[in-house]
Amino acid sequence: MRILIISDIHANLTAFETVLADAKNEWEYVWCLGDVVGYGPDPNECCELLRTLPHLCLAGNHDWAALGRLDIRTFNPDARKAVTWTQETLTPQNTAYLEALPTTFVIGQYTLAHGSPREPVWEYILEPLIAALNFPHFETPYCLVGHTHQPVIYEQINDNGETEAQSPKYRQKRQLNGKRQIINPGSVGQPRDANPDAAYAILDVETNTFEHRRIPYDIGAVQNRMRKYDMPERLIARLEHGW
Repeated sequence: MRILIISDIHANLTAFETVLADAKNEWEYVWCLGDVVGYGPDPNECCELLRTLPHLCLAGNHDWAALGRLDIRTFNPDARKAVTWTQETLTPQNTAYLEALPTTFVIGQYTLAHGSPREPVWEYILEPLIAALNFPHFETPYCLVGHTHQPVIYEQINDNGETEAQSPKYRQKRQLNGKRQIINPGSVGQPRDANPDAAYAILDVETNTFEHRRIPYDIGAVQNRMRKYDMPERLIARLEHGW
């Protein structure tokens, strides 16, 4: 089976639709690693499109924030404004969908979490040291995470737990070699690695290969919708810069 791996859609319908079009006929199931909503202008549309697909989805911190499960006083002012708008915009049906999402999932050789296996909703794995500290918190060979909006592979390279970060090679199939790895597909709707293109991945569980991908999308269309809803200019501008 081939799995479409997506994360951090962040209410960006244009990016989400572009990813689905780019990956058309190349997957049978979707694993979404959380943050369907937050920041972007299309929370209901993204929830509704995802719900039409054969999928499993995890809860991310912005999904929880939209549900009132997090204290948004810890968020920056722009993020707080976006959360409040999302809370006011979500339909009851989509709110109920988000409320039912689990924080972790284990399936076959894979553990799934939004942030990390140690702190599924909130922790950012941004460096090899943090990745190394997380390996004891899952038992499968591989863990898939999102949250940082940065595509990366963290691999244990020896029995002492030493971990190194590896940059993805886009549209090249990576053979998963049995070494323990934490893999981030990047963000569909708000990349933060200085590349504004939508990020996603394809996992083939039969051949045990993982392929990171990027695809450009119509950022201007999303920015126009954000301005229509008077969303913070900083959130609008960041989409074109990938930060």
